Amino acid sequence: MSEALRSPAATTRGRLRPLGLGEATITGGFWAPRQARNGADAIPSGQDQLEKAGNLHNLRLAAGIGTGEAIGPIFADSDVYKWLEAAAWEYGRNPDADLLKRIRDLTTVVAAAQRDDGYLDSVVQLRQGDEGRYKELVWSHEHYCAGHLIQAAVAQVRCTGDRGLLEVAIKLADHLFATFGDDKTVDVDGHPVIEMALVELYRETGTAAYLDLAKWFVDARGHGIIERHGHSSAYFSDRVPVREATTVEGHSVRAVYLAAGAADVALETGDTELLDALRRQFDHMWSTKTYLTGGLGARWEGEAFGDEYELPTDRAYAETCAAIGGIQWAWRMLLATGEAAYADAIERMLYNGFLAGVSLRGTEYFYVNPLQLRGGAYPDIWRSPAHGRRGWFDCACCPPNIMRTLASLDGYLATATEDAIQLHQYAAGTITVGEVELSVETAYPWDGSVRISASTPTVVELRIPAWAEGATLNGEPVAAGGYARGEGAQFVLELPLEPRIVGADPRIDAVRGCVALERGPLVYAVEQADNTANVDDLHLLPEAPVAASSDLLDGVTVLKARGKIGTGHRDGWAYTTDAQDSTGAEVDVVAIPYYAWANREVAAMRVWLPTAL
Repeated sequence: MSEALRSPAATTRGRLRPLGLGEATITGGFWAPRQARNGADAIPSGQDQLEKAGNLHNLRLAAGIGTGEAIGPIFADSDVYKWLEAAAWEYGRNPDADLLKRIRDLTTVVAAAQRDDGYLDSVVQLRQGDEGRYKELVWSHEHYCAGHLIQAAVAQVRCTGDRGLLEVAIKLADHLFATFGDDKTVDVDGHPVIEMALVELYRETGTAAYLDLAKWFVDARGHGIIERHGHSSAYFSDRVPVREATTVEGHSVRAVYLAAGAADVALETGDTELLDALRRQFDHMWSTKTYLTGGLGARWEGEAFGDEYELPTDRAYAETCAAIGGIQWAWRMLLATGEAAYADAIERMLYNGFLAGVSLRGTEYFYVNPLQLRGGAYPDIWRSPAHGRRGWFDCACCPPNIMRTLASLDGYLATATEDAIQLHQYAAGTITVGEVELSVETAYPWDGSVRISASTPTVVELRIPAWAEGATLNGEPVAAGGYARGEGAQFVLELPLEPRIVGADPRIDAVRGCVALERGPLVYAVEQADNTANVDDLHLLPEAPVAASSDLLDGVTVLKARGKIGTGHRDGWAYTTDAQDSTGAEVDVVAIPYYAWANREVAAMRVWLPTAL
């Protein structure tokens, strides 16, 4: 088994070659303990949660084991497959006999549940029988479940060498190829992911039919298929053909999964027209529909992207899965183009929009990630963060998605070309390309020093984040927003981590007149637990200095600033013609990394603060 293939997107056709688990390895620093907690606690408890929720029960029934009826949503299988993928990547990262047994036992059940012709969806099989197949593909998620099974199978064969689940995936993919296409059934699933999966199966097996079907699914959208079913085409990313779209719209997770799959198709087919369209869509999303945290999805209604600059803070949906899908899309664009902006985007989403979705302990989750929570907010919706972090959800797409991302995170660190090694994300560990081994020492993001030792002189290209004005490589200034190239055996990259006060485009009405705090790749939030003044009524003094210290939450770097508390407010009617100063006495303001909020209590929090007059 080639180490180079132990990667979530093992393309050989991009400008950059991804490195797999074993070639890129995180050994310490910021991410290692999070991966350790994910492997030791989250993944085992995730299987227990799948048992309690009935997901495993469904598959056992479909396999002819036990009695009863299907439990849960129609897409229940998908969470099992995401868990299997997470377990496979974790085994590849840290082999464990017990974990391998869990993987194999569950794979046996999945294989037994599959129909002779390759079809597999336990809930449809149990509730509707063979006659129910693909009858309501807009909502049934049958291709979505198949996609996650295929992704799990590819991860499993790459990390364990076992082919059991791969054989199931091949049989299912052959069934899909025989069923869908221009001269067959012309229909698409309401929830993309099958596109990414089929391309990865093609990369693993070399079977061109899987790439052809992925391309067909991408090109079939935007031609009224879903509208003919009587549903809103925009919600399902089906209003405009992918090649003609200029932006993302509709359900945020669906949209970015589709874009990531289209990027895979463009990579493998050399389709520059499609890649250019995806570049336009990503750029528009990033500049007009993305939160400061990298969060995606402005509306609770439809879990959807909103209009340009429609980015409310308190009503932000910013689903954790959308950040994960955004990372997957940006990674594929990075592999295709080699452009640092995509690695910058991955960093922002990874440290903020994604990481906020999991607790510091690693076993409690957020489904949605708003940038503001008012004190005393009533949790009237079950996904509201006002409920606090939760161990599982009725719709549990996010927890196993987090698990598989953390378990495969090593694969997003670095790439190679014929003449250089590129480091895109900075983590303590090792990078091995051929005979060259790089040892990376860093406490990033708390410290901006990255020290790299090469076993033999080599050429490296190190990403300099767009925020890192004043960065140096071996003492020489390097430009922010690109890659610094160096040759030798010892490299010292210094990234400045002075706190930054940032504003927003004035077209983002929700935060006009407000500022936020950043340091390095981290967005900061003001949480009630650290502030004596009412967080709901704080105003920041942007002219006052912002200091960094490490005395909260197990030593994370916090920021300390000055602000004012609100004053002059009246009881009764909230509006007045009196334009008096709305701020009063000065107070201290303490901000923590946004990802760490709601780990002590659920209370008022905000990322954006009005500026004091």
